[in-house]
Amino acid sequence: MEKLKNLDKIVNLCKTRGIIFPGSEIYGGMGNTWDYGPVGVELKNNIKKAWWKRFVQESPNTYGVDAAILMNPRVWDASGHTSSFSDPKMDCKNCKTRCRADNLISSHAKGKVNPDTMSNEEMEKYISDNHLCCPVCGKCDWTPIRQFNLMFETSRGVIDGASSKIYLRPETAQGEFVNFANIQRSMRAKIPFGIAQIGKAFRNEITPGNFIFRTIEFEQMEHQYFCKDTDGNSSYELFKQKAFDFLIDLGIKKQNLRFKDHDKLAHYAKAACDIQYNYPMGWDELNGIHNRSNYDLSRHQEFSGKSMEYTDPFTNEKFIPNVIEYSIGADRLALVVLCDAYDEEILENGEQRVVMHFHPAIAPYKIAVLPLQKNLSEKAKEVFTLLSKKFMCDYDEAGSIGKRYRRQDEIGTPYCITVDFDTIQDNTVNVRDRDTMKQIRIKIDEIEQFVSNKIVF
Repeated sequence: MEKLKNLDKIVNLCKTRGIIFPGSEIYGGMGNTWDYGPVGVELKNNIKKAWWKRFVQESPNTYGVDAAILMNPRVWDASGHTSSFSDPKMDCKNCKTRCRADNLISSHAKGKVNPDTMSNEEMEKYISDNHLCCPVCGKCDWTPIRQFNLMFETSRGVIDGASSKIYLRPETAQGEFVNFANIQRSMRAKIPFGIAQIGKAFRNEITPGNFIFRTIEFEQMEHQYFCKDTDGNSSYELFKQKAFDFLIDLGIKKQNLRFKDHDKLAHYAKAACDIQYNYPMGWDELNGIHNRSNYDLSRHQEFSGKSMEYTDPFTNEKFIPNVIEYSIGADRLALVVLCDAYDEEILENGEQRVVMHFHPAIAPYKIAVLPLQKNLSEKAKEVFTLLSKKFMCDYDEAGSIGKRYRRQDEIGTPYCITVDFDTIQDNTVNVRDRDTMKQIRIKIDEIEQFVSNKIVF
């Protein structure tokens, strides 16, 4: 219960400090849509930059791509989404609320049973035997489970019809698969190599709330690693470790992370696991790592009629590569970062401060420039103009210096630069550390190097 209270505090902090707002709020909102504010967009962009740096920039055999959201409908036939991408949903006969059967069971079972391994009949029996009621009206009177396709449909052109039906992509991975041959050829890539992408995806699902944990519009960061079948197991283990190390290096506490193997493998998968995080609502998925065999490229070869074979330049062997997939949601990782960084500290004077202990590399603002008094604003703005050419900086001259420190603590700014009367005399400033609250005096022309050394990822 205490952790859930913390989630409520985090949601409120996000709204009051410009991190995340409810979507379309002035019109009453739209369920499970969220807008990133001025502070939140910086945080999310920095998370994406850190991921891209680690898995693309620092990987000599990985190539980036930005594939179209709208794709030929045959892509989704090949991937299996048009035939089997659905959720088990049931309607409350009393108030007509639609719920996911597996979510109802998960909320009740607290990990004692796994609805992913249950048939529709088994889920219906569990719900009936345990008298699971509608979360809206409290009645236990459900329709049978029906499967609802999760893809958003739209039409291309001005005439609606079956021939014009297209979809908003429910995942980004297919953009990497259909471009496999293009990238391999144009970049002269040799197996093993990776294709990475960050992009939007959309799922028409009923979500259980929990802030940005699961939304109908979200952003994925995905890496597909193409290798020989014989290297599949070792590559799978490699990416499990790389994914885990990335989270630790980002500052996520190790005790809040764990691996969880899938209880039930997809028919094409050789191995699959999640890295779970201990959210305020309990342990749940943060990212997935999968050994998908050569299923994806084989299906696209079958449906497109275009070869997805790779020719080994040394042996002339032809084969369709295995795929090791590493997928993590940027929004879900942002939630983890917010939850893990949030802290309430009692200071020596008995006051409480709320502080976000973000890794400096992903903090929305690296520096806040604060004039001690408003009559020092001219010099402070000179400092801001100088530093903002290098870093994302905030400027604040409203209220006492103590209150301004607290505001910066709440958005996780690692360093506050205070311009005071000594600055006018000797061109030095006070630099306050967010986590220790200690201050040191340094020259203005040394700030850039000082901060640059602290924010390396």
